[in-house]
Amino acid sequence: MTWPTPIDWTPGGAVRILDQTLLPHREAYRELATVDAVAEAIVSLRVRGAPLIGIAAAMGVAAVLGAANGPGREAALALVDSAGDALGRTRPTAVNLRWALERVRRAARAARGGWSEVAAAVRAEAQAIWDEDRRMCQRIGEAGLPLVPDGATVHTHCNAGALATGGIGTALAPVYTAHAAGRRIAVIADETRPLLQGSRLTAWELGAAGVPCTVIADGMAASRLRRGDITCVLVGADRIAANGDVANKIGTYALALAARAHGVSFYVAAPRSTFDFASAGGADIPIEERGPAELRCLAGHPTAPDGAAVWNPAFDITPADLVTAYVTDAGLLRRDQLATLKP
Repeated sequence: MTWPTPIDWTPGGAVRILDQTLLPHREAYRELATVDAVAEAIVSLRVRGAPLIGIAAAMGVAAVLGAANGPGREAALALVDSAGDALGRTRPTAVNLRWALERVRRAARAARGGWSEVAAAVRAEAQAIWDEDRRMCQRIGEAGLPLVPDGATVHTHCNAGALATGGIGTALAPVYTAHAAGRRIAVIADETRPLLQGSRLTAWELGAAGVPCTVIADGMAASRLRRGDITCVLVGADRIAANGDVANKIGTYALALAARAHGVSFYVAAPRSTFDFASAGGADIPIEERGPAELRCLAGHPTAPDGAAVWNPAFDITPADLVTAYVTDAGLLRRDQLATLKP
């Protein structure tokens, strides 16, 4: 199978991303060498997905530090802090962003020596975050493999595949693992309004991997589940609270309700870095609200009057009692087993 490569280093040490706003019509890459460029790419969703924005932010701090040659250790640490603060404000819901930035801060403070030693430590930590995510995705795929038997049809929402992570994905990892094992697998992908991550991105990467995919409008999900041929629902997560409540792309909650109504198992796939034990429940998770233009337009064309009021939360909260189990890099876990993931 062939997966897209959404992030990499350039030979000069900058960050190279696949611009996901241009998919599926154009596969183009951008080089990000400044904090502002990395922040813009995250806010505009050129790079997206909870694990991947954490990786991108960590790599961004490393790139900025590596491109400069300041007066010494304290100046380097100040730059790490200021870059981390700026990038940490870009998207409030995905906990991986804050987690990754804290890791590079700790690595910088632990480094001995001057600017170059701090820069090398931050670069090594950013690479470690990426490498670890790749391995976690693989373990998620293995943990979820029993959920995807031969002939399975998996229903998913948004994009939680290779485009959203440093590896083969979270929700799509069991699909890819099953496909690699020779199982016949099909995927139903919600289009995911208003930015169409399901139809633009999930369908594109599944097609590249040779996995059959059918795109449906978000409002069709309940009717599709009612047909009785969906094996399970598999979605990703941007943050999971201590009680198991899940913040994920808007529309996930409705899909979970529909799955419960039709007796279909609903699984959430995420690495341990997405679990936030400082948030007791979903009410503690900040929900990002985005600008009205995203909802008033479709592919740049107006679909609503300019004066129409808009409410545009990027995420919703799915209560833990709607989740059958969590597919993690530590295995398939029930709600009462999540505390085993605490650091």
